[in-house]
Amino acid sequence: MGTTAKKCVLWVILAVPGVWWVDLQVDGVKRGRLAEKQSKGSLPSEGAIVASSFTSPLDPLYLAGIFCPVFTRCWPGERNVEVLSLWGAICMAFSKPQTAPPRGTKLVALSHLTKKYPGSIVCVFPECTTTNGRGILPFSPCLAAADPGTKIYPVNLRYTPGDITTPVPGGVASWIWKLLSKPTHQMRVRIARYVYNSPALDSPEVQTASGVGIGYETNIFDSPHMRNGPNNGAGSIEGAGVSSDEQKVLDRVGEDLARLGRVKRVGLGVNDKIDFVKVWTRRRR
Repeated sequence: MGTTAKKCVLWVILAVPGVWWVDLQVDGVKRGRLAEKQSKGSLPSEGAIVASSFTSPLDPLYLAGIFCPVFTRCWPGERNVEVLSLWGAICMAFSKPQTAPPRGTKLVALSHLTKKYPGSIVCVFPECTTTNGRGILPFSPCLAAADPGTKIYPVNLRYTPGDITTPVPGGVASWIWKLLSKPTHQMRVRIARYVYNSPALDSPEVQTASGVGIGYETNIFDSPHMRNGPNNGAGSIEGAGVSSDEQKVLDRVGEDLARLGRVKRVGLGVNDKIDFVKVWTRRRR
């Protein structure tokens, strides 16, 4: 089946339960001008990495219907990722959070994937697990393994109503009921200006000198006093150490995701979610 046919099938699947893509905003592009030549480069293209929020099994469906990416799974403290199929990415939304890959899992670096699939986009869910969309969790360090010249696009997906998110693992039947019990679900997509895995290429000064603006909304986190403010590190990477330059780049991606979703970065990681799931399951019993 060709790429176009696959996209059509995926859009039909989304349309059946009434999931409608109602709004798209891209940094640096005015409404109605996305198709213009000067907007080229504002959307992820082949060879790029998409760092997406992860709240629902619908996220992989939408991303596959638009970008046809290579999906990956990451873990806190692990710089390499596992390659997943679309079905595997959907199932991951219902799976229990994990702090480390199972034994025998084949792991690769993002730099290797972008070279292996030069004609595809690579999709990463850097929070390592699903959320309710009200905060950005600490990142896996896997994005730090991307090539310095690879463009990383933060992408935020939001749904109205928000009851089709899956912050708690399991509950497939109840989620399907929530999805089908309402006539429509609205999807809003926000795509930030791409980020390089290199402060030398990604600093605001370099982007301004090259004619690249901040975006359709000023990113207040890019200002020096906010980078060094009291909340710096609230969403820092869990586990394995990263260099200060890598931390700056990953903070930039996290700040962009928080800005796009109009939420805050939080310090609650995968271990905290595991504890929460245990308490939640015990109470329901």
